[in-house]
Amino acid sequence: MANPNPLMAKSSGTDHADAAIQSALRTLDAEGSGIAAITAALQSDLRAPFVAATDLINNAKGRLIVTGLGKSGHIGRKIAATFASTGTPAFFVHAAEASHGDLGMITADDVILALSWSGEQPEMKNLITYAKRFRIPVIAISAERESSLAKAADVALTLPKAREACPHNLAPTTSSLMMLALGDALAIALLEGRGFTSVDFSVLHPGGKLGALLKYIRDLMHAGDSVPLKPLGTKMSDALVEMTSKGFGCVGIIDGRGHIVGIVTDGDLRRHMLRPDLMTASVDDVMTKNPKTIGRDMLASEALEILNSSKITALIITDAGKPVGIVHLHDLLRAGVA
Repeated sequence: MANPNPLMAKSSGTDHADAAIQSALRTLDAEGSGIAAITAALQSDLRAPFVAATDLINNAKGRLIVTGLGKSGHIGRKIAATFASTGTPAFFVHAAEASHGDLGMITADDVILALSWSGEQPEMKNLITYAKRFRIPVIAISAERESSLAKAADVALTLPKAREACPHNLAPTTSSLMMLALGDALAIALLEGRGFTSVDFSVLHPGGKLGALLKYIRDLMHAGDSVPLKPLGTKMSDALVEMTSKGFGCVGIIDGRGHIVGIVTDGDLRRHMLRPDLMTASVDDVMTKNPKTIGRDMLASEALEILNSSKITALIITDAGKPVGIVHLHDLLRAGVA
């Protein structure tokens, strides 16, 4: 059997790639339209219920219970995780499992956030009945204003109509993204409303790359005799010995009061390399004055940003102007920050 024409095969492959990209673009366009519809709704019909929902969650004595099933359940799990990681105690209860004992996880101090695109899943009935019995507030996210769920809820967040990205308008795609986006919007509104800071965030994210970024410099810095320091008036030959022995590629220069006033780096050496008296010169004539310094309570992520933006590899840590430590880019790399 003859081999196919290479040019024809290439054309076929190109057509396939083009079709895949066009399909992807149609999907993103459809889902983007869904987000745009929520943006418009938040400035009109969705505005008041959204504010009411944030107030209910913010004023709850207990936790936020997120529930749903099917694709809404998967989205609900992620929404619950986002709330929990941004300062709103939350967890997910599967709507079907709730009728088989999991209702016991929900207390009268909690608030329920129920997700259902149609708002008519029969599995929600027992949960809603339980909520009414114990007067537990319910917030519904649904696309049907007149659905059983929306009517039973204390606050109904009605999503605007949008076509699924699925060409048959069946597979939950756009609708799932809209639910997720609205859940994120609620979580971030609460985060900002309560003044949740990066320090608060670090308490809830001690592991992984996020945990590394949220470490304090005091936990990563070298202190004591490890800090390369020399006083003003030191000969460059002595400063070079200190720089080499400590291995940070720099040496901090202090005045008579012990305050940092300059730094000699590898870059300073290169800039003065042609100077014949470099080794006998004073550090005063070679150093970079008023070097960048940071405090020990700065986050590692902020220190990394300073290193990158300033195109330097080490920072002196000071307390009231006096050097107490040093951190190198390699320290951040080892900690998983960079």
